[in-house]
Amino acid sequence: MKAHRGKLPVSIVVSVIGGLAFAGLIFIEDLRIVTGISIIKLNASKLQGIYNSTMILRGGERQRRALEEGMMDEENKIMFDPKRCSVTDGKWVFSESKYLPYDDTTCPYIDTQVSCKRNGRPDKEYLYWEWKLDNCTLPRFDANSMLEKIRGKRMMFVGDSLQRAQWASFVCLVYSAIPASKRSMRNDHGISIFTAMEYNATVEFYWAPFLIESNTDEQIIPDPNRRILHVDSIVNHARHWEGVDILVFDTYIWWMSGQTIKSVWGSFANGDEGFEELDSTIAYKIALKTWANWIDSRLDPNKTKIFFTTMSPTHMRSADWNHDENIRCFNETKPVLKKGYRGTGADRRMMEIVSGVVARMKTPVTFLNVTQLSEHRIDGHVSVYTESQGRVLTDEQKADPEQYADCIHWCLPGVPDTWNQLLYAYL
Repeated sequence: MKAHRGKLPVSIVVSVIGGLAFAGLIFIEDLRIVTGISIIKLNASKLQGIYNSTMILRGGERQRRALEEGMMDEENKIMFDPKRCSVTDGKWVFSESKYLPYDDTTCPYIDTQVSCKRNGRPDKEYLYWEWKLDNCTLPRFDANSMLEKIRGKRMMFVGDSLQRAQWASFVCLVYSAIPASKRSMRNDHGISIFTAMEYNATVEFYWAPFLIESNTDEQIIPDPNRRILHVDSIVNHARHWEGVDILVFDTYIWWMSGQTIKSVWGSFANGDEGFEELDSTIAYKIALKTWANWIDSRLDPNKTKIFFTTMSPTHMRSADWNHDENIRCFNETKPVLKKGYRGTGADRRMMEIVSGVVARMKTPVTFLNVTQLSEHRIDGHVSVYTESQGRVLTDEQKADPEQYADCIHWCLPGVPDTWNQLLYAYL
């Protein structure tokens, strides 16, 4: 522990004060011989007041010690270094003083689907948890610093609705640092583009839930049984990724709609004819190889940084965290604080497939490993504070979590802000 020059520990101060008080007591008792009045005969209420004051001092000392120990823990940690620090080894710490740079009423780019506060969520504790690494200090997201990092660059998030939430989180985190006249948002052929004019930078989102092509890319097909994937074709998507300086990919949740997925090779000219029912893990592996081959053959790693956001866990089974009486994530208000907690909402086979494919690539790909830290956040999902078929849930629908609770998507602000904190640390 570092010495605090010029300051004595509170414990010593209390001891000194106690000693002086005792000496004073003896002195006053000596005066009793002259005056006939004894301090020992003070009434009970005054003695209780003295006792309470002593307890307050001791309580303050305990708080000081806890604060000092916390500061010492932080002092003993190293600054974040991707080669030395594990982002999976950590814990969620409640911080009432945590600064919230935006909310869903101040940032206009948050979809209604994830606008929990606006949709009536009454509690707010879920906003004030911070992911603290065990041995390293994870830097806070600094909007001005991040804007400097992407100055003169194109940045693009590619994937599904979870990735769109990470994009929206990123945009909202830098939004307030840019004057209104110096920022803009537009949609260009299905690509959402946020521009920071002063920095000559764009932060974009491209919808590709499977990364490879499918018949549900342009017009979403709700019924998984009618979706057909073109597992060896990616060019129609990938042509939009060329010339981008920072690419952040994800694909997972859309692959979890069933044990098998209809897949075809070659052209869609024959419609649904010729598809095969592939095991979802096999189709996933083929698709990722298609993605990896395109990255390796078309992108220059000296010009483009590539990230892959790992799977975002779902929380559909409350028995995983011993809340058997609850309905999925409904009414959860605190994270699971058990160290290293793992539920059943993340398919480890899929993660192993991603790791295996990326390990064989020529082009470096950095994982944003959000899975473990997100596993704990049973409280962070939109639950019933969301929309259905384009409309915010009614009170009657909110009262039926069995049917309406969404334990896949996350509230904004919320957990995706921490994903972007990781991205900031890696950049």
